[in-house]
Amino acid sequence: MIPSLPRVAEWHELALHAAAQPGLALLAPLGAVTAPIRKVPKFGWVVSDPELAREVHRDSEHFSIAADGASGHWWSQMLGDFAADRFEGPAHQQLRAGLGDLFSRPASEHLVETSTGVLLERLRTDLAAGRTVDIAEFGKVFTASAMVDIAGLPRETGTAAPYVEYFAAMERLADLGKGNWSTTRVPARNQRKGRALSALIGATVDQAYDSAGPDTVIGRCRELGLTLEQTRGFTVLLVVAGTVTLASTLGRLVALLHDTGDQHRLLGDAGLIPEAVREGLRVTSSMPVVGRGVVGDVELGGKHLRAGDRVKVMTWYIDNSVGRFDLDLGYVARTRQLWFGGGKHFCLGAALTHVQMTRFLEVLLAAGRPWEITRRRYRFNAFVPLYRTLDIRLR
Repeated sequence: MIPSLPRVAEWHELALHAAAQPGLALLAPLGAVTAPIRKVPKFGWVVSDPELAREVHRDSEHFSIAADGASGHWWSQMLGDFAADRFEGPAHQQLRAGLGDLFSRPASEHLVETSTGVLLERLRTDLAAGRTVDIAEFGKVFTASAMVDIAGLPRETGTAAPYVEYFAAMERLADLGKGNWSTTRVPARNQRKGRALSALIGATVDQAYDSAGPDTVIGRCRELGLTLEQTRGFTVLLVVAGTVTLASTLGRLVALLHDTGDQHRLLGDAGLIPEAVREGLRVTSSMPVVGRGVVGDVELGGKHLRAGDRVKVMTWYIDNSVGRFDLDLGYVARTRQLWFGGGKHFCLGAALTHVQMTRFLEVLLAAGRPWEITRRRYRFNAFVPLYRTLDIRLR
């Protein structure tokens, strides 16, 4: 199914994809013509069916996140060869089990309040006073602040500028992943750039490693026996993964609620916030394509995949094939949280993401007044589609 012809909200979403990477604008037609699975030259096996996508996520015996075509393979070249061992197998399971409680719902609620409570209150005050707020910039500071704290990195105080700069470095690192349609093998020049950016992002891990508490990622990694180098690498991966995609979703959700007019429904019924969060995650699907490398011959959807093949799961297409942004859509079993991945690699920060988005929307709606978008600019040449500027003001 191809989503129906776009309204203004869908036009902006398509434009965001095209601005980021022109190829992303072709996801809907590509998904439609390849469903449920088809081999595409230079692209690999394209999976456009939710059940087949779940099979790929669940089957770590035949599909690997650490093989060519997958994110773990790319990250290993950015962080160092040691990282590959932490993406699959017992070492991966041990790391996830050791960190899981840090990302539970109660822990996430505490983190969001202590780490970003002041930011959220300032946002509420600025909006209520009629000031224009750039939600794109707010999202950078909001997401970076939370990840700095949960990681156990030294906290910046007094100004948002260090967080904006920190986010910019994370964006530059993520952007090195652009164009990896046929392979995740990174050219030597980009490897050097990536490792330099990783060193910049993880520069303060060294001073935190020995003293970070067990309620932080750095402290927990140390207790689990990870070396300083391994902890630095995992911290870089974590903060990049937990900032750029969420900042994308926050800005795009604000625009979707404005462009569809559904902000008025939320203003009238705050009980719809969970639906808005779920729909925002579904429609934006900020990691639109998820790759896996085939590490063992396997049948999938009636096709024979061989070791060495690559698979691309069309997450954005699958999630959007069930309909437009719709607060009345409700829970759809076939797409259930596919935007967070699945299997052993289901997003570790899923609960934290829900808490962050919920608190953000509560503050956005606190004054009881609708917002207008006074300026919006897309970010061009980016790995993750997002707004460069999204100025809003309450009416």
